[in-house]
Amino acid sequence: MQDLVNVTGMILKSEPIGEYDRRVVILTKERGKVSAFVRGARRPGNRFMAATNPFCFGEFKLYPGKNSYTLQDIHITNFFEELRNDFVGAYYGIYFMEIADYYGRENNDDKELLKLLYQALRAILHPSYDNRLVRAVFELKAIAVNGEFPGFFPDMNRESTCAYTISYIVQTPVEKLFRFTVTEEVLEELIRFASRYCDKCMDKTFKSLEIIETLG
Repeated sequence: MQDLVNVTGMILKSEPIGEYDRRVVILTKERGKVSAFVRGARRPGNRFMAATNPFCFGEFKLYPGKNSYTLQDIHITNFFEELRNDFVGAYYGIYFMEIADYYGRENNDDKELLKLLYQALRAILHPSYDNRLVRAVFELKAIAVNGEFPGFFPDMNRESTCAYTISYIVQTPVEKLFRFTVTEEVLEELIRFASRYCDKCMDKTFKSLEIIETLG
């Protein structure tokens, strides 16, 4: 019998399987993005019911199988419950998780991506942070963490405050990223360039982003 695998991570997706089970996708520090079956998680009163929803962050004990894992135990340290009562914030969080799911790979070194996701969700919940800035920072840093940042566009003024801000985001450790503000003019320019970088580096349309953009 194989030993249990202990990982720290966040649940990105959760979907029903059969009558009572769930399949979850977890972005982990130790093994990248993994899938796991959770037996009985949808059965009323099951101890895994609340702990296997998206946004749940904590420690997971997994039994390795041939093609996926089976969840044996779980200890959630942050449910990010506030997002469940914040319609706009929840969609920003879902968008961040969709990007993490897009970039995450099994057995990949996704420690920085996981850290970025966790810090971005905390920033969304912070009342003094602008969600639009958090989004632009997350998009640019996710591209950089994945090693895909292509440098400045030819039409970008490299002496501008926006260019300086982009350099800061790309080079600064995740722990210190969400601690600055910019003027509305710089923010609007930053959002435009972040969107261009996403179009260049990500070949996918995210449903949550479409909803965010209708919210204004």
